[in-house]
Amino acid sequence: MSLIPATILTGFLGSGKTTLLKRVLSESHGQKIAVIENEFGEENIDNDILVAETKEQIVQMSNGCICCTIREDLRATLSDLAARRRKGELDFDRIVIETTGLADPGPVAQTFFMDDEIAESYLLDSILTLVDAKHADRQLDDRQEARRQVGFADQLFLSKTDLVAKEETEALIHRLKHMNPRAPLKAVHFGEVPIKDVFDLRGFNLNAKLDIDPEFLNADAPDHHGHDHHDHEHGEHCDHPHHHVHDDDVKSFVFRSNRPFNAAKLEDFLGTMVNLYGPKMLRYKGVLRVQGFDKKVIFQGVHQLMGSDVGPAWADGETRGSKMVFIGIDLPRDLFLHGLEQCLA
Repeated sequence: MSLIPATILTGFLGSGKTTLLKRVLSESHGQKIAVIENEFGEENIDNDILVAETKEQIVQMSNGCICCTIREDLRATLSDLAARRRKGELDFDRIVIETTGLADPGPVAQTFFMDDEIAESYLLDSILTLVDAKHADRQLDDRQEARRQVGFADQLFLSKTDLVAKEETEALIHRLKHMNPRAPLKAVHFGEVPIKDVFDLRGFNLNAKLDIDPEFLNADAPDHHGHDHHDHEHGEHCDHPHHHVHDDDVKSFVFRSNRPFNAAKLEDFLGTMVNLYGPKMLRYKGVLRVQGFDKKVIFQGVHQLMGSDVGPAWADGETRGSKMVFIGIDLPRDLFLHGLEQCLA
């Protein structure tokens, strides 16, 4: 049986996760979706679209989707759903896990990699984060959970943009891009999102063509021997009027070089950094040129978990080089960049 795709839906309290989910569930896309609600006393889905009020943990919906609320361990719930699907007791094509507004999506994502049984049944597709345009600035200032949710995202959805001035929305978008340049960002109106922007995004698929934000990959201004220009680093020459107001602890930085990496040195260095800073390393990924490999090496990680895979061959005429992006909480950028430089062959 093929793996069941899983999507993690996160976002701060009131950002519109449930609205988006209801819309996805009620749209006629022919997919049967199992929803796992990591309940925390927020408004949950069942009131409106569930067929029957039952005391059972798993409820069938009118369009064939199923819904269950976690009152126990996520791992156990996932395992139970996969087992029931194998036995033909439940029929669904994919799952969506809606986290509580206060959750850090990291441990939820890690569940899919740490547990062999779960990894054999599921494929983590992506983390979607909803951001409430009206309240985001304050939430991002005050709550690290809100900043982490942005740092983890493969796709950002901005809700309630109709309630704020265009300049405010632009300032917020700029702030979010600074925190996570990797995630495409779209405004959504009352959860109206085309299904192609929600599912099969392959944010965690190491073999897929790696879509690290197109701007990030195209920022190939004349490449001064390797990595002098770390993209979009706002310094004193920055012409954006509003960036000094927020010094967010979630930031991203980029390393690039056309020299190949020495695989052993790189592995040692990244292993050390993950041991030291793992909990603060939210997402990191890259396309690498590694000595001894004639293909691209794709690598990525979440917190302390890191994986790599041999990717596609370099195209004819393509510049062979490494590009890595790190998104984390107060990571020592210079230490990372200097250390990576030392790993080059």
